Amino acid sequence: MTVTDPCGAGDRLASAAALATAGGALPSEAVQAGVVAASEFLARGGAAGYAAPDRDTGRGLDRVDRVRSAGGTVVATGGCFDLLHAGHVATLRAARALGDCLVVCLNSDASVRRLKGDTRPLVPQADRARVLEALEPVDAVVVFDEDTPLAAIRGLRPDVWAKGGDYAGSDLPEAALLDEWGGQAVVLPYLDGRSTTALLTTAAERSRR
Repeated sequence: MTVTDPCGAGDRLASAAALATAGGALPSEAVQAGVVAASEFLARGGAAGYAAPDRDTGRGLDRVDRVRSAGGTVVATGGCFDLLHAGHVATLRAARALGDCLVVCLNSDASVRRLKGDTRPLVPQADRARVLEALEPVDAVVVFDEDTPLAAIRGLRPDVWAKGGDYAGSDLPEAALLDEWGGQAVVLPYLDGRSTTALLTTAAERSRR
């Protein structure tokens, strides 16, 4: 494939190197991992090789429609899922176990920047969606541009909204919306110390040694 848009190769190298460093790799190993990731990105045609997710229809929603038609339980969860880590995987597995299919409402790049700052996301939304779609618990991905997933939830009308974190059920901002169609909000446990921010902090600290 011809590389028509190399934009993003540097970000791919940096994010892969940061993740490798956070995992305990030596600087030389982290750089090598970054070069490999950037090379693979370019081999697929660069940014032009990725189709942006359709934020209105999402990906994989045919599976959701089949589950709903069969009377099954549709579960949804949301987040930025920037650098995927063990905490994300645990949350997704727990969410999927609550029903018959799982939809991930994914913050768009613009939404992440507003929430996390101009240095985020490290991974563009098309790549984040592709990684999520490759995970066994995930059946569909819907990208949203707003600061909260409320509009996406209203469009999906899930039976269960699964949220990771230390919330009391009554405190969930999505609970009132779910009540409109009899949906339920569930708080999932999460793994302490696993976060993208923690990974980036660790990588920055190790790079200064």
